[in-house]
This record gives sequence, C-alpha cells and structure tokens, in this order.
Amino acid sequence: MIRAVKGTHDILPPESAVWNRVESTAREIFDLYGFSEIRTPVFERTELFARGVGEDTDIVSKEMYTFEDRDETSLTLRPEGTAPVVRSYIEHQLYQDPQVLKLYYLGPMFRRERPQKGRYRQFHQIGAEVLGSDNPAIEAEVLEMLELFLGRLGIKESTLLVNSIGCSRCRPRFLQRLKQELAAKKDLLCEDCQRRSETNPLRVLDCKVESCQPIIDGLPSILDFLDDGCRAHFDKFLSYLKERGIGFTVIPRLVRGLDYYTRTTFEITSRILGAQNTLIGGGRYDGLAELLEGPPTQGFGFALGLERLILVVQQTGNLMASLPPQLFLAPLGEAAFARSTLLARDLRRQGIRCAYDFEPRSLKSALRLANKLQAQFALIIGEAELHSGKFQLKRMSDGEQVEVSAEQLVERMRG
Repeated sequence: MIRAVKGTHDILPPESAVWNRVESTAREIFDLYGFSEIRTPVFERTELFARGVGEDTDIVSKEMYTFEDRDETSLTLRPEGTAPVVRSYIEHQLYQDPQVLKLYYLGPMFRRERPQKGRYRQFHQIGAEVLGSDNPAIEAEVLEMLELFLGRLGIKESTLLVNSIGCSRCRPRFLQRLKQELAAKKDLLCEDCQRRSETNPLRVLDCKVESCQPIIDGLPSILDFLDDGCRAHFDKFLSYLKERGIGFTVIPRLVRGLDYYTRTTFEITSRILGAQNTLIGGGRYDGLAELLEGPPTQGFGFALGLERLILVVQQTGNLMASLPPQLFLAPLGEAAFARSTLLARDLRRQGIRCAYDFEPRSLKSALRLANKLQAQFALIIGEAELHSGKFQLKRMSDGEQVEVSAEQLVERMRG
C-alpha cells in the first residue's frame, strides 16, 4: 500500500470543513481591513530565500527542499511567504501605486523539519503584508485585525509578545556587545549557538534548547541599545496598542527566526499548544526589498500556521464543522426517488441544504439516517404523495408532522 510521504498529511472531512471555515473567516476579516489576495508560485529561485531569509537561518541552511531544474537553475519549494510576495512586488512594479499596498496569501509551504504535532514538512500558512509605510499605526492595526480574526474563531485565550530589534544604525552596537558576552560563555552553549555566536549572534536569542536558556536570560537587552528613532517608533507602537485596548508583554529576547526583520517583532502564543506555543509571528522588514534589488520599501507582516491554528480551534471546542442538512428527503420507491432528485435540485438552488440517500431504504431506515446526519426535517415522499402533490414534513426534534406542497416547503424551511 502506498502511503503519504512522511511529514505530509491528508485533510479529510469533517476536518476539511473546519479548514474552509477558518480560511473564509480570514478572507472576510482581511477584506474588512482593505487587504487583497496575492498568489505566488510554490517554487522560486533558491537565491530568493538565501538572500531574503538569510543563509545562516535554520530554514536556509537545514530545512529547504531544493532541486536543480533541467537548465541547471537551482529552485526551492517555498519555505515561507514574505520573500515571494516582495519578489512579486518588485517584479510587477507594484510600488508605483502611491497608496500603501495591503496583500494576503493562503497556501502550502515546505520545510524539512522533524514532524511533530501541528508541524509538518508540507504545511499551510495564512499571511499578510503591508508595503509602503513605516508608520507604527499600521502595526497596531494589523494586530487589531488579528485580534478580531481570532475572536471570530472563538479563540479567546492568547498572549501577544512584542519587541524591537532596532535597525541597521543601532543594532551593530548591540551585536558587538552580544558577541563579547557570547564569546565568554561559548563553551556552555549548544552546538548551533556556538556557530551562531560568530556568524549571526542575534539568532542565539531565538534558541529553544533548554540548556541555553539561563545563558540567554543573562544577555544584555537590545532595548537598551535602540537609537532615538527606533525608541520613538517602538513607544508609539505600544501607545497605539494601549489605545486599542490590546494587551501585550514586552519580551527583549524576541527576535524571530528570519534575518529580514527590523524594529518591531511580535508573536501571538496559545497555551493550548504546549511547549511549541507560537500561533502567529511577524514583524517589520524595512530593507528586504532592497536586498532583493528593489526600491527602498518599508514592510510589515505576519504568518500563521494553519495546522496549529486548527488544533487550537478544535481544542476550544469551536469545531465549526459542516452545517447539517436542513432537510433529508426520504423517497419510497423508484418514482419517488426520481422526484426527490429534482426536488433537491430546486431546493438547493433556493439556498436550502438538503440530502438524500442513493440506495433504497425503508422509511424507518431513512429516518434513522436523517437523525444521524442531524437533519432538522425529513420529507416523506411515497406513492400517495406523488399523486396528491403534497408531502409529509416531519420535524426531527419532536416528531411533529405536517402536510406541505412543494411551494409551501420552501417557505416553511426558510421560516
């Protein structure tokens, strides 16, 4: 038997209905805030991620699915969504629009990680990007949008963590100090952090290895090294959050795992997820467009893993599965079945959710199936009903039964 590849999974009913509800809720909320959908290819030139995400990140150095095309071009299945969006922004000269550009995406991403609960090698993300302004009000508005989105999904218990990692002007002073501190404690760090302490010391702050945590906790805070511009930006951002009543916690070691971030970074966590508790992450990435040979462009965005989000939705009991049929048709005999198929067509065209079985059933068996499907009503169609044009409509909750015509049926169902 051929099975799914390790690290991939099938999304089956009724869970697929939950996915559809989450995605449609995202589209609805993002549309309210003026975002438009962008769809980029699932593979890009490898250099896009090496330059944009950073060669020393775990994503680029360990996790990417990279292959050589027939013309010897190196291609990579996209491991994240921001770099492709910015590539498209540059390629199609979307920066010529004088307005701030708001884009969102939904789709599969690929990383060769160790599979675990809520984490797969083919996984799915919803993300959004705002391009063209460095106003911290944009950051607060995006977090306001996410709060509304999570609320619509019934997720009430989540925590917003925020930080500023400075910019190219003030961060070098912090990195110099950080390197000095890490050099003195290098032997106590894990193997990855020993390497990062020399090549990319900021990544050490993102380490999740337990033995490194006491050392990281004792490192200097990047907030003490912000210049006046970054400090003012961060303070203004926090004031906008307070004005909106959005609770937050400042975490000075929050740097995220990608090299393109600058100034504001954030995560939204959920205790339901356990140790790997990040639900949504993002931040500002002014300068990414320039790294990719585009014009100077300010950017801010986020991404969330759908698999993890679905876990939280299910754990909170808000399953949002497919809606049950309003009406189950119970035909008795071939002529009644033929009439039922046409009646179901007409009802569906008028927005009535209905169902029927394709195999012949007794009335008792048909009503048992209607109960199993949680149908609100059952419509009994037998030989007598075909001749009279009147059907028996049975309410499943209490067994009340009335006689209705096809015309009365639609009115009754809507009522």
